[in-house]
Amino acid sequence: MTPLVILTGPTAVGKTGLSIALAKAIGAEIINADSMQVYRGMDIGSAKISPGEMDGVPHHLIDILDPDQDFSVYDFQQATKAAITEIRGRGRIPLLVGGTGFYIQALLKDVDFNEEAVDEAYRKELQELAAEEPLKLHQMLSETDPEAAAQIHPNNLKRVMRALEFARVNGSSISEHNREQKSKPSPYNYAYFVLERDRAELYRRIDARVDQMMEEGLLQETARLKDAGLREGMTAAHGLGYRELLQYLEGGLDLEEAVRLIKQNTRHYAKRQLTWFRREPDVIRLDADRYSQEELLEQIQKILMGKKILL
Repeated sequence: MTPLVILTGPTAVGKTGLSIALAKAIGAEIINADSMQVYRGMDIGSAKISPGEMDGVPHHLIDILDPDQDFSVYDFQQATKAAITEIRGRGRIPLLVGGTGFYIQALLKDVDFNEEAVDEAYRKELQELAAEEPLKLHQMLSETDPEAAAQIHPNNLKRVMRALEFARVNGSSISEHNREQKSKPSPYNYAYFVLERDRAELYRRIDARVDQMMEEGLLQETARLKDAGLREGMTAAHGLGYRELLQYLEGGLDLEEAVRLIKQNTRHYAKRQLTWFRREPDVIRLDADRYSQEELLEQIQKILMGKKILL
């Protein structure tokens, strides 16, 4: 089985620094598992690792798309499989790093997304409704598939529409389909590490990071993206920070309120991430408050030896 190491956890928990140290320690190349870091020009708001921070460690699936291009979980799955093949061809270990839990699950279980199942007429109907009453779509999903509605943000219209279309085409909910897929054995010999911190400390780090992003020019970055065509409805426009500052730039919010909402929405997102990772089977929790980076590396390497990922 193909070896695979996963390092994930909520936003702002401290994955980046540990991932570089881990990659160097085990001879790994990093594959990005963050849904916004695939976009060029979305650097500050996505907390994208800089070339200097990479410190020579090869990274994949970063800066591969323009913000006006869509990127689905299916796209991630296929691109990551290709990256894993390349990395293994060089005799190195693929290390998946990022906080988008659904992406990680789709890869681990090799989820079949039934990409061929479409209903063009129904899709057009949903798109027209999205333009007039976007929140109505999420209400429809709550009636059709309450489980999916609880997991998908109302602003993520693409995923909401996909779930509605899936139910129409297949006669069953996408939640049922996902549960079936989750029960499949993984094609990987994997170790799934989740980095954690005390909730209050995590929220403090989130607030501090948003302040730092604003100081580094997040507003100016968002304005440049807007001038280049970023707008509501694009996948990239749903990114935390960008969504709220686009509203400010369009006159819907004042700046102080936009920053407050970025912090609030990011904390809510972190809470959803924590809930997701708690539900995932076979995760190995790492306490970033209790242990130093060196101690965490030692723990991880012992586990990888035990799983025969490191020989």
